[in-house]
Amino acid sequence: MGATEIVFIFVVYLLLFGAKGIPSLAKTMGEAVRTFRSATEDIQREILAEDTHKRGDFGAVKQSRQSPKQANKEDSSNPNMGDGPLDDSLNT
Repeated sequence: MGATEIVFIFVVYLLLFGAKGIPSLAKTMGEAVRTFRSATEDIQREILAEDTHKRGDFGAVKQSRQSPKQANKEDSSNPNMGDGPLDDSLNT
């Protein structure tokens, strides 16, 4: 919301409820801002907690992916095993 919109809403409120309603408006606005901030902080904490959990899961996947590669390096009896193109010159 822009400054002109806020001023317009304040003027309309002042016309409807008078000057005596300004303290209650300020109190209500303060409570609303406080509630909004606490809700956004809760959401941020929840997202960060889920992110930490997911990073741990990805770490386990990385470890499991590295184990088969190490096993393939130890068992290299066939030089043509792998993801690359076949080289028939090594088999002759």
